[in-house]
Amino acid sequence: MPVIFPYIPRTITVHLGAPDQAAENVTVSFPDYVKNVASSEIYPTWEPAAIRANVLAIVSFALNRVYTEFYPSRGYDFQITSTTAYDQKFIRGRDIFQPISQVVDEFFDDYIRRVGFVEPLSAKFCNGTTTKCDGLSQWGSQELAQAGYNFMDILRRYYGDDIELVLDAPVRDLEHSYPGTPLRLGDFGPQVLTAQVMLNRVAQNYPAIPKIYPTIGLFTREMEETVKEFQRVFSLTPDGVIGKGTWYKLVYLYVGVTGLAELVSQGQTMYRLRFQFPGTMRLGDRGDGVTAVQDMLSLLAEFDDALTPVTPDGVFGPETQRAVQAYQRWAGLADDGVVGPATWNAMFQRFIREEDALEEEMARLGQYPGYALRLGQTDRKGRG
Repeated sequence: MPVIFPYIPRTITVHLGAPDQAAENVTVSFPDYVKNVASSEIYPTWEPAAIRANVLAIVSFALNRVYTEFYPSRGYDFQITSTTAYDQKFIRGRDIFQPISQVVDEFFDDYIRRVGFVEPLSAKFCNGTTTKCDGLSQWGSQELAQAGYNFMDILRRYYGDDIELVLDAPVRDLEHSYPGTPLRLGDFGPQVLTAQVMLNRVAQNYPAIPKIYPTIGLFTREMEETVKEFQRVFSLTPDGVIGKGTWYKLVYLYVGVTGLAELVSQGQTMYRLRFQFPGTMRLGDRGDGVTAVQDMLSLLAEFDDALTPVTPDGVFGPETQRAVQAYQRWAGLADDGVVGPATWNAMFQRFIREEDALEEEMARLGQYPGYALRLGQTDRKGRG
């Protein structure tokens, strides 16, 4: 999925109606949204464990909508609706119950996910009396709390033992996965790699779309043809450029085929997309892998004078060999001028640290990426 690190948005925009209904959008702080939904869905007189379990389900479901760009990828300018037929009940201007407000203040930056998955769980729920569902039963959670269950026991009762609680997730302004400018032939970097991963996964369900190999984050002629075929299949202008419309159609389909917005999904299991090593490269070689090496070397040279920039032409000539040797000496590797797995991986890791401002910022703030509470553990506040 394009957005690799889930986060807590400072604000969320709610559509006051069904998705296609002509209705107003309102933007509120994320904690205020959760307080409103919880005050609309459950009762303040319920047991604390039931309130906590329901608040975490509300938070996780809303974060899943944000993470998957569920509505923006469909062309809407909001993150969630106010209708229970699609999402969660939100009533503009309603009173907020104090016991619920206190729980939300404690839990709004925590969420549940499947162990091994990245995305917040699409923690669907229903009241358990007039409506039934595969997720949490609200009244059932109250009965379990009255029987002595803690909030994690309640959540595991409904969502399974393979869930964990992520604590203290980073809080940031709402972000969009679209790179901001179109991706096209010759581009290189993590955003191109993300597009390649999504295209290859969608191609599993739509075999007319050719897969891209190797996935090294370089926008090649092969990738351009894949993008054109993707655009033809889904009635987009087949220009081979990944503009905003193509990007969000791709996001929409990727989320759909992997089920990331469903309670049961294939799951996003990668904390960071990895470039695929295309094979050992040396003097005389040609191809897309060589171009990727040259692009990485050129970017890294902008940050350190000890490194040598090189023209990305796809030809492993003497200039590229010297640049590789300079990098290897700088990185403490054997300076043989050959790009094997060790040189590729070291170069890529350094490239990512320079290219990806998100990872650097999260590390600087000490917020990467929260930590997980698993079965049998308690958190820093003694919650289990």
